[in-house]
Amino acid sequence: MTISGKAKLAGVMGWPVGHSRSPRLHGYWLEQHGIDGAYVPLAVRPDDLAAALRALPKLGFRGCNLTVPHKEAALAVVDRVDAAARRIGAMNTVVVEADGTLSGSNTDAPGFIANLRQGAPGLDLAGKTAVVIGAGGAARAVVVGLIDAGVAGIRLANRSAERTQALVEAFAPVVGAVAWDARAQALAGADLLVNTTSLGMVGEPALDLPLDALPATATVTDIVYAPLETALLAAARARGNVAVDGLGMLLHQAVPGFAAWFGTTPTVTAELRAHVLGA
Repeated sequence: MTISGKAKLAGVMGWPVGHSRSPRLHGYWLEQHGIDGAYVPLAVRPDDLAAALRALPKLGFRGCNLTVPHKEAALAVVDRVDAAARRIGAMNTVVVEADGTLSGSNTDAPGFIANLRQGAPGLDLAGKTAVVIGAGGAARAVVVGLIDAGVAGIRLANRSAERTQALVEAFAPVVGAVAWDARAQALAGADLLVNTTSLGMVGEPALDLPLDALPATATVTDIVYAPLETALLAAARARGNVAVDGLGMLLHQAVPGFAAWFGTTPTVTAELRAHVLGA
């Protein structure tokens, strides 16, 4: 597809940013919808983040996504931040408004829930109990998504007790702490298990979590998508649990940004998944 001088521009800021699959993802939608536009990787050092964000309107960009390590720091740069990003303490999407100001949002929480519902059709989270492994930025987004979906309780287990406590204090009384050594026992009676850590990712150790106490009716999801089928998901499927991989969270969280920048609301399909995995 030919890009003209009037092309709509967006991108992803990170340091490094070469690993990001977002350009391939948004490029697919641009091609699919015949949009005169481009979505490019923007390698921005942490010290240059504020200047780079402020330069977006001057360069004709409609906005950008933010990835590691910029998600938290950007909160202090943009002109306005939505409620979800404030609750999560991080933002992943920036939109340049008509007047040149910058609006920040976080689409990870709804992206997580949308992926869960697509991968486990009919799943009703209202009044249910979830176990969340991890207490980092991704865990905060997952917790916000689960609370907004109506879960009754979240048992949070993380190797760092300090980070666990910070998250519990932010989202009590729905969230309660579970000692790391008691994580396997915490699965008893749970309706959902979520791994938000990097354990199980390519190059990382596997998540050490026996599933013996987890009910067969529980759904298991892992935000890791490299590999697509983590050891946790394989173990869950082997015992009959519904297992949902993490790629869909990446795909679904991208929808609102694309709609804001390019004026078309895209859909997450099996073809899109295959295309992004082909990177």
